[in-house]
Amino acid sequence: MTTATSAFDPIVLGGRRLASRIVMAPMTRSRAYGPGAEPTELMATYYAQRATAGLIVTEGIQPSPIGQGYPDTPGLHTPGQVRAWRKVTDAVHDEGGVIFAQLMHTGRIGHPSLLPDGLVPVGPSAVAAKGRVFTHEGPKEFVTPKELSDTEIRQTIADFATAAQHAIEAGFDGVELHGANGYLIHQFLSDHTNRRTDAWGGGAEGRTRFAAEVATAVAEAIGAERVGLRISPGNPYNDMVETNPGEVYEALLARLAGVDLAYLHLMEGPDPELTPRLRKAWPGTFVLNPFTHPDATGPDALRLVEDGSADMVAYGALFLANPDLPHRLAAGGPFNTPDPSTFYGGDHRGYTDYPALTG
Repeated sequence: MTTATSAFDPIVLGGRRLASRIVMAPMTRSRAYGPGAEPTELMATYYAQRATAGLIVTEGIQPSPIGQGYPDTPGLHTPGQVRAWRKVTDAVHDEGGVIFAQLMHTGRIGHPSLLPDGLVPVGPSAVAAKGRVFTHEGPKEFVTPKELSDTEIRQTIADFATAAQHAIEAGFDGVELHGANGYLIHQFLSDHTNRRTDAWGGGAEGRTRFAAEVATAVAEAIGAERVGLRISPGNPYNDMVETNPGEVYEALLARLAGVDLAYLHLMEGPDPELTPRLRKAWPGTFVLNPFTHPDATGPDALRLVEDGSADMVAYGALFLANPDLPHRLAAGGPFNTPDPSTFYGGDHRGYTDYPALTG
């Protein structure tokens, strides 16, 4: 009699054996208070506390100065940032953990006040997002982004590849490309934010080109077995609209099938019928962050590995509040309750002071 695979079983990812199939999802925390958007000792403590995850995916890290969209988010584009991240990866590895850096270019999401002088947010087309972004001077309306030229698009792809090389230099086990949540890669995929008529826009082939070329360039730079991609089809976050996400994302997955990435990370949207289609279309490891809005993903998500819906399952807020989450999930709880008031910015409170179970 064959026993069903569980989320607590090990898995080989990109040639590396992970202790479990429980993933710490990427979560922006805005605590990179060091000079030059560098991670801090407190951040090293935070990630090391959560090293019992099968895989940690960090908060979004900007691959270039113009990729920053929020206050106090860390970068991977200077020597100082590389050195500072090494302290984080060493701390996680000392605890036996595996950690990927999430590379996040926010594109049109941001504000000039968050960028070096003279720079403005960029996007595939000059389409402003509705809403406001938090800055050091308080909330500000999103601005109309500068439409990227062909030359600038190619430079942005190169920036991703260089940041990935910096991540390996900093000791990361790999990188995850953030193609979700309304940021730059997602903006190229959407017919609402990408209104180009050149080879980077138009139909599904043009709109999937940027995501595919970023993934390919990064895979060539550091090895495909070290590269994951996160997507969120149909996710309206950051004023996103996608007319036919099924067609576009199936085209993207077909385009990437030969690249042999380490994994696909699906942040499930409100259309659950798309999930099994993408699971079937993806030939490699499939990580699922299930749609549980407005609640945090809970223990019942473990069954997604058992029933074959996913190879790995990702937890966000519950991992934020429970540094020893795999242990708690195995024990059936209890679970600390996340405090949303401390999610972004602040000090150790709501960051490194959530207690672990004893015994």
